[in-house]
Amino acid sequence: MTISREQNYIGVFDGKVGFGSRPALIVIDFTLAYTTPGAALFAEGVVRAVQDTIPLLAAARAAGVPVIHTRVEYHPSGADGGWFVRKVPTLRKMVAGEKLAQIDPHVAPLPEEVVLVKQYPSPFFGTPLAPMLAALKVDTLILAGCSTSGCVRAGALDGVQHGYRVIVPRECVGDRHDGPHDANLFDINAKYGDVVSRDEVITYLARLPANAA
Repeated sequence: MTISREQNYIGVFDGKVGFGSRPALIVIDFTLAYTTPGAALFAEGVVRAVQDTIPLLAAARAAGVPVIHTRVEYHPSGADGGWFVRKVPTLRKMVAGEKLAQIDPHVAPLPEEVVLVKQYPSPFFGTPLAPMLAALKVDTLILAGCSTSGCVRAGALDGVQHGYRVIVPRECVGDRHDGPHDANLFDINAKYGDVVSRDEVITYLARLPANAA
């Protein structure tokens, strides 16, 4: 008898990490490269995720929790991208001055919000994210961004490996195709964190005590 994917994981990969008391929102690579029609990386799923992240951003800011953004940028030679840019050559276009490398204005950072520039999928790799979060005494990472199967998954994996509760609001992440998107949300929820609704996250943020940040 064939059992479903969900049934196969019951009792093995169905734990919950829950919310902590000191969250940070990490907005991963919501750049114009993914939201500009005709661009090589354009993805309708990311366009939807950007729009759905606007209320989440507002809730995080209202709660006074740290908001950290990331985007990708390379030296014109591509040397700092190593084998990653060789595997995905279109990334070589993400250089200083390239409009597509900039964050979509719908989710633009506020002046006081840090923007980390990275060269690889994980927001932790080669960036000061880990010491920033430690200094802020963060215990929970809320991950929004793209792509679900790439940088968001890498952030979830590194997040749990750095000792954080990982929360992914499903409406606030996007990918090029529903197949990889759905499969990676399932896998993140099974092994690395909790995939929940955006409204659940917004409710959690609204209930934080004033000194949570």
